[in-house]
Amino acid sequence: MAKKVNKKKTGKKRKKTQKKSWIWLKFIFSMAFFVFLAVSGYVFYCYLTLPDIEDAVSRTRTPSTAIIAENGNEIYTFGNNYAQVIYLKDLPDYVPQAIIDIEDRRFYSHFGFDIIGFARAGVVNIIKRRYAQGASTITQQVAKNLFLTPQKSIKRKVQELLIAFWLENKFSKEQILTLYLNRVYLGAGTYGIEAASNRYFGKNSADLSLKEAATLAGMLKAPSRYNPIANPNLAQSRAEVVLNIMLKNGSITQSQRDIAIKEPYHDSSKYKVEGARHFADMVYSEVNAYISERNQDLYVSTTLDQDLQQKAEWILKDAIKSNQNKKVTNGAVVILDYTGAIKALVGGVDYNKSQFNIATQALRQSGSVFKPFVYITALEQGFTLNDLIEDKPVKINNWQPQNYDKKTYGLVSLNDALIKSLNLATINLSWHLDRQDIIKTARKMGITSNLKDNPALVLGVDEVKIIDMALAYLSIANGGYAAWPYAISEIYTKDGVQLYQHVMSEPLQILDKNVVDDISKMLENVVKYGTGKNAALPTFAAGKTGTTQDYKDAWFVGWTSDYVCAVWVGNDDNSPMDKITGGNLPAQIWKKIMLTTLDLSSKAAIEPDVKKIEKDTQKKKKKKFFFW
Repeated sequence: MAKKVNKKKTGKKRKKTQKKSWIWLKFIFSMAFFVFLAVSGYVFYCYLTLPDIEDAVSRTRTPSTAIIAENGNEIYTFGNNYAQVIYLKDLPDYVPQAIIDIEDRRFYSHFGFDIIGFARAGVVNIIKRRYAQGASTITQQVAKNLFLTPQKSIKRKVQELLIAFWLENKFSKEQILTLYLNRVYLGAGTYGIEAASNRYFGKNSADLSLKEAATLAGMLKAPSRYNPIANPNLAQSRAEVVLNIMLKNGSITQSQRDIAIKEPYHDSSKYKVEGARHFADMVYSEVNAYISERNQDLYVSTTLDQDLQQKAEWILKDAIKSNQNKKVTNGAVVILDYTGAIKALVGGVDYNKSQFNIATQALRQSGSVFKPFVYITALEQGFTLNDLIEDKPVKINNWQPQNYDKKTYGLVSLNDALIKSLNLATINLSWHLDRQDIIKTARKMGITSNLKDNPALVLGVDEVKIIDMALAYLSIANGGYAAWPYAISEIYTKDGVQLYQHVMSEPLQILDKNVVDDISKMLENVVKYGTGKNAALPTFAAGKTGTTQDYKDAWFVGWTSDYVCAVWVGNDDNSPMDKITGGNLPAQIWKKIMLTTLDLSSKAAIEPDVKKIEKDTQKKKKKKFFFW
């Protein structure tokens, strides 16, 4: 017998179920409405807090200052480096196409946001469980670069989309792409395709080859990593990726792709001055003294000799590396010509480790390179280089100095005392002089640091600047005339308007000619027969060694017929070296540097060394390993 269904009860249950479903449906719709209101409210908030777009478009940037070597090559650019505005019509078609193919293939078809690209990137990121692929369009990147900060946040992303939609409505695709090409960051402080083309390839963007265009497009992913100067191998592999994508998209032919891949990179290294950052920093700090206000990009033409600078760096770094076992870790070199122009300046062996410029900022004990001031003062007061002085023990209270070899030599000529760098003879000579006169001699020759009036003054116990000591010896080298070191030759705008030009001062004689002749002979004899024999050249050379107590500082300062050069080695923490004297390592460094400046057959003898140093340096760059 069939069971009787209670229709009344079943109806109640159905109504109850329907009521529950309606409640849930109502709840879902309510939540969706509130979510919609919240999202809309947040978007509206993002809209209200957008930056002033008109202000951002007209906003000026910090002017750049490019420091230029004597030969016209760039040393370093401070500030953001932009070039003049370029337009699509001025570029080969493959330049913007390479960027579109690698960055935003559907650029001409989307409305500022690429839905397909966004979905594809989302799937890839989910599969790889990490952020592996981005989906920002070129329009979005313009929005971010022009109006927003790089800070990652939901608010910035929403504002980026809002501005992208505004850009798409306000400008044509060609205008947006032009904005992008002129403002995109391409590494090393360089913004825009034109500035990047100049920096990396030494040419205008209108002259870029297909390979170079692909390289710059490839750099957009990671400008520092794919820099063709710093990492040519990585830049090459990334350029091949771009070329393959261009081929796949039909932008280039197989033949064009194959030719481009085999194309060698333009030798951009000759347009760059490796190192010299201490010099560039020094020059940049001086620009304000000549130009009160910087409201435009500047070029600062300097006295730096690119070839000499690089060789001085290589030689110094190689020497320090070779003597690490002797507890020497740093050094500095200053090279001046006879006008006072700074032709090379190495402020330390590793700028990345320390931006402190040893050559111009450090105060180091000078040791025996100070002694010429004593002998010049004596010559000015009537002594001759053949006059005799006693080299005998000296004791003043607890101070009992000695000669380097612990010996005494009795009566010696001034000439011999300086050749052998005798401490005792120099002290005994100073008793016949007023030490204030010695200080005045050092001052007028260029020493600017504090010098104390005490018996140890004549042995170089006071600290001096390396560049000051080079300047002091320059006044001997150029016949007794004072000179002032300078690095800036000219300052001008990118339009060629000259704002400053160095003008040579009237020559001022500070040393008597006869005195200069005598001290020059004495210092030439130091190199020929004395403590400076390791600095001897096949042509004229004169100079003086210097070593301080406990081997904390070692110097050689001297000159040839063309240059004055000061070399110092030591440790930043003032710790002792292992028997490094001015007569060995600094004299050897000085000789190698000076030989590179001579047009003699002897120059060839050290050329392989310089080439080896350069080769080793390049190898270390590839390995990303530095010994200093």
